[in-house]
Amino acid sequence: MTRFSFRKNKFGVALICAALLAVVSAIVALMTGCGGNAQMVSQGFGTVMTSLSDPPTCSAPSGDFDSVYVTVRSVQVHTSATADVNSSGWQELAPQVVSQPVQLDLLHLPNSGQCLLSQLGSTSLPAGDYQQIRLMLLSNQVPTGPGPLTNACASLGQVFNCVVKGGVAYTLDLNSQDITGLKIPPGQIVGGPIHVTPGQSTDINIDFDACRSIVAMGPKGYRLKPTLTAGQVSASLSGISGQIVDKTTSQPIPGALVAIEMPDGNGTDRIFMQALTDSTGHFSFCPLPIGATYDLVADAVVGGTAYNATVVLNVPGGTSVGAIPLIAETGPVKGPGTIHGAVTALNGSAGANLDVSASAFQTVALSGGATRPVTIPALLGSISIFNTDATNPCPSGSPAGAFCGSYSLILPASNPNVGSFSAGTITYTAPASGDVLYQTEARASSGGTPICSPSSLTTSKDSTNQPLKVTAGATTTASRLDFSGCS
Repeated sequence: MTRFSFRKNKFGVALICAALLAVVSAIVALMTGCGGNAQMVSQGFGTVMTSLSDPPTCSAPSGDFDSVYVTVRSVQVHTSATADVNSSGWQELAPQVVSQPVQLDLLHLPNSGQCLLSQLGSTSLPAGDYQQIRLMLLSNQVPTGPGPLTNACASLGQVFNCVVKGGVAYTLDLNSQDITGLKIPPGQIVGGPIHVTPGQSTDINIDFDACRSIVAMGPKGYRLKPTLTAGQVSASLSGISGQIVDKTTSQPIPGALVAIEMPDGNGTDRIFMQALTDSTGHFSFCPLPIGATYDLVADAVVGGTAYNATVVLNVPGGTSVGAIPLIAETGPVKGPGTIHGAVTALNGSAGANLDVSASAFQTVALSGGATRPVTIPALLGSISIFNTDATNPCPSGSPAGAFCGSYSLILPASNPNVGSFSAGTITYTAPASGDVLYQTEARASSGGTPICSPSSLTTSKDSTNQPLKVTAGATTTASRLDFSGCS
């Protein structure tokens, strides 16, 4: 009896095991037959939180604004670096703003010591590497879907993006960006693709640099020329902070321009973020992408006296650099110098309307004998963002039929003071003696998209084909830059 019962139970257990095995096999077969489901189970999902920031203190080249309002209606990512607006596969990062667009003031100051950080939303995404981001704004017309809860631009009618200057609101024109989105391509995502890990949270921050994103159109108002960067950030890192001081007096310098820069693919330092120091000379950049290292560049004019640019190389994120000294001009003329330049644009034999941004570079020495061009922030009063237009005058000798525009960059008339950050200290070398030489660059686009070939032009010569030298209190005319092959 006992033996029989044991055999019977053993047989029952075998039947149960066989049944379970069959069920498991069926589930696996079903998942495999469903194609993507099996892949999604193995691939996994991660949580992505998206924020938008802007340097906490800034003054746009087009002028001092009280506010810059933009209304965000969607933020999307794609795993392909070459996907365009019509490609499938775009995924929403902030479904919350799709159902309720959010209007943000890019110049809104946070509480003391905090980053300007607006949380746009969160979602779950399949794990993987995401190569590009696009930010979509609500157009300045009657919305077909929901609008923002409050609209600071309502005095202008059905307008959802505007600037306020001197208490007066002006429409901020968008071109086609409300349809195609403001693209952040791979080269503007610091640290490479956004990596989403299964079961993990990833923080993405988009930096919208209002300082360099507005084109003054004269009586026509203002147009958005987006300057966006992005990257994976960590809420535990405080960014880069410090204080700008006069080297001789150690007194703080309010209103100094400070930029953090990174080398591009050609080794030229480009501005990643820039800001003005507060009334005590302090600045702060946050949040910053994880693991990145920056070069810090600062310059200033106080009471008509200009300061050399100071460059501090190799500053890691999460660093308080302390006091950064600027050296005041000591010659008989203590003011800055100015570089004026003209730009022309052709589409075949016809003129081309372009948005153009102008920059100036000085070359600094690195360890080991190498050199690096760094962007010198143009001082307040500069015209660095402009457009080529049929109504603008063209200088003598310009290509027939071209549309023209011009820039005016106010810059230190001294060579930079260069320091290198290492192990928590900064070691400086004295500014180089001799001529103060610059190189200028114009970058052309339309609606934020490069449309000329090439899309950037540079010169290190003046209008007489001599080296482009800046002298305190004087204006130097750079050689003309002619864009062609524009569409």
